[in-house]
Amino acid sequence: MIHSMTGFARREAEGPQGTLAWELKSVNHRYLEVSLRLPEAFRALESAVRERVQGRLNRGKVEVSLRYQPPTGGEAGLEVNEPLAKRLIEVCCEVEHWMMNSARITALEILRWPGVMREPAPDMDTLQGQALGLLDDALDELAATRAREGERLREAIETRCRTVGERVAQVRGRRPKVVEALREKWRTRIAELGVDMDPGRLEQELALQVQRLDVDEELDRLDGHLEEVALILERDEPVGRRLDFLMQEFNREANTLGSKSNDMETTRAAVELKVLIEQMREQVQNVE
Repeated sequence: MIHSMTGFARREAEGPQGTLAWELKSVNHRYLEVSLRLPEAFRALESAVRERVQGRLNRGKVEVSLRYQPPTGGEAGLEVNEPLAKRLIEVCCEVEHWMMNSARITALEILRWPGVMREPAPDMDTLQGQALGLLDDALDELAATRAREGERLREAIETRCRTVGERVAQVRGRRPKVVEALREKWRTRIAELGVDMDPGRLEQELALQVQRLDVDEELDRLDGHLEEVALILERDEPVGRRLDFLMQEFNREANTLGSKSNDMETTRAAVELKVLIEQMREQVQNVE
């Protein structure tokens, strides 16, 4: 199974200590390039995150971002700075002795004093463990997305390979007609010139011309490349670079086929082959 380098995944989990959310985006790239965006409190995870991503992916430009939202409201969001509150009350009581007709301070006013109410410090060890577990889930989703996209790429490549095979067979089947047309062209030209030419010499010259225009080797190589693509698509490993190299070989043979052609149908087939190969090359650019 081949995998695409393009994919997206998002995983979110909410708990007593807040909400964690991972977003993973990947696009095609020559190598594996990982870009991280982590909250300051999770910077210590950078090395572990990179190791996990590199252990699951081989190629692609991958953006990995983590969002953390602390809990709001409820018991988890209420914590009183008891030493500060008690000291504040003591100071208020002392000041009251200096004042005439002082107003009584309420508990709500004490709670409103800066620093009296504070958010509880999260258990970072637990949070980081949860974040890494959630990252594994996000990587599973990303891998599944890239596998589905890879299957579509495989279908597109195989479809074009079948068409390439049909055009190669078409050109090979037309070769006898091309040779016969070349022979007839020479005979007509000699007749127009009114020159007597030994039939043996004519066949010899024709054979030399046919040899210069022979494309059997290019057709055989194209068939061989098609077989190799089929084998590569069955590999359970990253194959993008192998396929990219094969596309270059395909294009080389198609160019040679076009340059040797002296037949309009063969020329059209060579042009169509180049179009098909370019379409495959564009698909291969996204294969991991």
